[in-house]
Amino acid sequence: MRTSRTSRDTAKVLQALSPPIGRETRSSKVSALKSFSYNPNATPIIKTEPEDVLVTPSLCAIKSDDESSLSEADTADIEDLLEPPSKRQKRNASPINRRALKRSASPRIPLKSIVKEDPDQKSTPAPKQRRLPARTTRDIDGSVKVEPPSNWETMYEIVKKMRAANPTAPVDTMGCSELYWRASSPIDRRFQTLIALMLSSQTKDTVTAVAMQRLHTELGDGTALAQDIKIKQEDEDSKPVDSTLNLTNILAVDPTRLNELIRTVGFHNNKTKYIKATALILRDQHGGDIPSTPEGLMALPGVGPKMAYLCLSAAWDKHLGIGVDVHVHRITNLWGWNKTKTPEETRKALQSWLPVEKWHEINKLLVGLGQTVCLPVKRRCGDCDLAGLKLCKSEIKGLEPTMLKVKKSPEIDEPKIKIEAL
Repeated sequence: MRTSRTSRDTAKVLQALSPPIGRETRSSKVSALKSFSYNPNATPIIKTEPEDVLVTPSLCAIKSDDESSLSEADTADIEDLLEPPSKRQKRNASPINRRALKRSASPRIPLKSIVKEDPDQKSTPAPKQRRLPARTTRDIDGSVKVEPPSNWETMYEIVKKMRAANPTAPVDTMGCSELYWRASSPIDRRFQTLIALMLSSQTKDTVTAVAMQRLHTELGDGTALAQDIKIKQEDEDSKPVDSTLNLTNILAVDPTRLNELIRTVGFHNNKTKYIKATALILRDQHGGDIPSTPEGLMALPGVGPKMAYLCLSAAWDKHLGIGVDVHVHRITNLWGWNKTKTPEETRKALQSWLPVEKWHEINKLLVGLGQTVCLPVKRRCGDCDLAGLKLCKSEIKGLEPTMLKVKKSPEIDEPKIKIEAL
């Protein structure tokens, strides 16, 4: 920007009159320019001239020059050269001062340390632990490990004590493992257990017990079937007799007669064919005895994994697998132990983590629970010892214990005797 000669000379004079400073900054230039600007209301500032400065006539002439010569100079607007006060303060503040201010400020106290704890106030309960089903995990070495469900041991022991205190389920007295004839030989007992399991498919235990009673007592003769069957143990008789249910009589009986004896069970027509075919296989391939392996039993017609493992456990005392029926499959899924769709999937899932010593008893344990308390329809959660413990994920809350209705015997009016005085 072009400036006049007068302005340059004036700047030299001001520079000569101002006290010496160490370093000229932009702010000092601005302050000098402000003092140089025209202000008619301002009080004149008289500065003493230093002794070592020589004042020449030319300088005096410049000082006495009128103000009109300055206004005619080609200079920039003063507002363009000045900065706002806020920017000036921020720029003049050194970073050391800012850090000092920050350090001198009082430290912030967290709100938690200010709030006083009330000793009478109850502590917040811990969050509810999530129930987890059986799951597979992989170790560092790459081996796969199956983790059991949460709290399964607690649930198992509670149900076991509950069932032992009230063994009134049909499976406790009329289960397939209880329907053999006590006076029979061991080989006949094993055969009777296999026949009971084949009849129990899609049939209630009470109906299976009636059919087995007919086979024990009426298979050998060709007389008419008895109308009323009383299920009793053979030790109730004064003279125990042998059962008529054995391999020889099954081979000799007519299929029509056999079908009449078991007509109360479900699918009795198919079961008649299966029993006759099984008898032939046992005679020709197994020496008249039942197989002692799961593969051998499952090769028989009408025998699946459930029957095979239950038969091995009851007849041979070999616990090589879990017999899973509809009750075991349904209850374990209700408890959240597994998420399976078929009993066979449930068997594999349970065998992956359940201890082997519990494989034999879990079937009878859960079948009895499903027959008395955890019914397929209208579950009696109020009668279960797991109620209110937050262990069963399918618990129906609010159900009260079922009160058993006891029929009162009709009162007999005794004849009133009137005693008259003589």
